[in-house]
Amino acid sequence: MTVADFSLAGKVAIVTGGSRGIGRSIALGLAEAGADVCIAARKPESLDEALNALRANGRRVIAVSTNVREMPALQNLIDETKRQLGRVDILVNNAGTNPVFGPTVNMDERAWDAVMNTNLRAVFFLSKMAREAMLEHGQGGSIINISSTGGLRASGGLGVYSVSKAGVVMLTRVLAKEWGHDGIRVNCIAPGLIRTEFSRALWDPQMGARGGNEGAPLNRIGEPDEVAGAAVYLASPASSFTTGETITVDGGSLA
Repeated sequence: MTVADFSLAGKVAIVTGGSRGIGRSIALGLAEAGADVCIAARKPESLDEALNALRANGRRVIAVSTNVREMPALQNLIDETKRQLGRVDILVNNAGTNPVFGPTVNMDERAWDAVMNTNLRAVFFLSKMAREAMLEHGQGGSIINISSTGGLRASGGLGVYSVSKAGVVMLTRVLAKEWGHDGIRVNCIAPGLIRTEFSRALWDPQMGARGGNEGAPLNRIGEPDEVAGAAVYLASPASSFTTGETITVDGGSLA
């Protein structure tokens, strides 16, 4: 008997925002653990390189161009995954946006809607669709939402983004409580500052950043691959008694 089973053999995963950064690393981690993977992103051209990297693991992989703000696109993502890969076992809600950096008084209605629709609304509705797909095969599943340490504390310049990510943390708890009887676990990862293009303004000195590691016990920022391990854990049988939780991956910044 395997005490800690991290195998995802026979499982099918969807990763939104899977073409780069944290999403790409998570998709690679799931494939390395044995899952077949569908990656979704808004721009088709950004998916090609990620597909080639995933195929090196010998898994079945597909890409579906998806604007997560559009309900038909979300349903198409589920439908195409089932059509091409057969089922849905794992959903990683990673797609996110933050079009405005600065005081909340500078946030207009259009930017507010963009943040909330991408970071929170899409997570809810895609999770509902994934639940229906998981119920079809009756073997449960795992939904992993990507929040942020910004959702656990107020962060200067990231006000509305932080509000949306705080919503993701509570949504995770609510869905875990409601869907546990279906065998569907819902958990959350809250990364700290990770070296991605998305967060470049926070860590790149050439953009005026100070490095972003002040106060972190590990005295550095994180790399995208350092988030993937938490996702594999939450997707796998190794976390079979874990639901409704938020794992921080932040180098100890919140300690």
